[in-house]
This record gives sequence, C-alpha cells and structure tokens, in this order.
Amino acid sequence: MTESNVIVDQHQRLGIPSDYAARTGLVQQQTPDDLVDIGVDVFDRPQRLRMEAANAWTGLVEAASLDGVTVQLVSAYRSLEYQADLIQRKVESGESISEILTRIAAPGYSEHQGGCAVDVTSPGIDPLTELFEETQAFRWLVASAVDHQFVLSYPRSNAYGVVYEPWHWCYRPIE
Repeated sequence: MTESNVIVDQHQRLGIPSDYAARTGLVQQQTPDDLVDIGVDVFDRPQRLRMEAANAWTGLVEAASLDGVTVQLVSAYRSLEYQADLIQRKVESGESISEILTRIAAPGYSEHQGGCAVDVTSPGIDPLTELFEETQAFRWLVASAVDHQFVLSYPRSNAYGVVYEPWHWCYRPIE
C-alpha cells in the first residue's frame, strides 16, 4: 500500500473530511529517508530531522546561544502513525475532529512528518503555549530564524486555519 493510500485510510478512520487538503491548503508531506538524530528534547526523548534541516537546526541553536538565547527542542519528526495516534487520543477524549484539526495537522499533512519542523520552547515556559511569544527566544527567532532558513509556519490568522503557534518553526530551504 502506498503512503498516499495509508493517508486516505487514516483520514477515513479518524473522520477527517475528504476535502481537508483543499480546504486547508496544507501540503502533503512525504516521509523522509534521510532522518538523523539531533539529540533529545525537553522531555529527554530522542528526536530526528532530515539531514539538511538538522544541520540548519544545529546552526540556529548555536547562533542563538552565541547571542545569549536558549532555544529548547520540544519535538521534531513525527511519523504518520504517531500523528494519527495523537488525533485518535483527542477523539477518544471527546473532542470534535474539526476542533482537533485547528491544532493538529491531519496525518500526512504535518510538517513534522516531512522531517523539517521543530516545536520549541525556552527555560521556564510551558511547552506549546502562546506564552512562548513573550520570551527572548521567540524575539530572537522572529529576527534571526530566517538566517537559518526557518520560518514561523502558523502566525496569527494564517491561511491554513491552524491556531497561532509561536513555537512551531519549519526549515524551508532557499530554492
């Protein structure tokens, strides 16, 4: 079964609308074959990114550190199955799929699955909260992440219908 077929099956199982991609404008991600270890996250879980993104991430963290800023990793690559499990747990807890999809991309459409996205935080801030935007780390990322080819994927009022995620940054190589 192809990855695209697996995505369709996952969407049907989870109750994700068939027009999800058209409605959101999110791009289908392919599972990369060049994932490399990038260390552990704030929860001491091993994390991976695509080789090119990993190199850029290392440069970003080093540059921030040289400027006296600590950027901590919360998560990086997630498999299609992991993404589906995240959504399944939310559905089982009683959340509607439409609400879930404003916070979690459907399997096959998460930038994390593409191996280029990181969720970040800084010391003293609960991960995955808007409070991150009030940190020195966020201000540094806004000013400097582009120098390392990382962009804020989901700013306020983004076209994808995803909630504002000041912690979610994605490596986008200059073409």
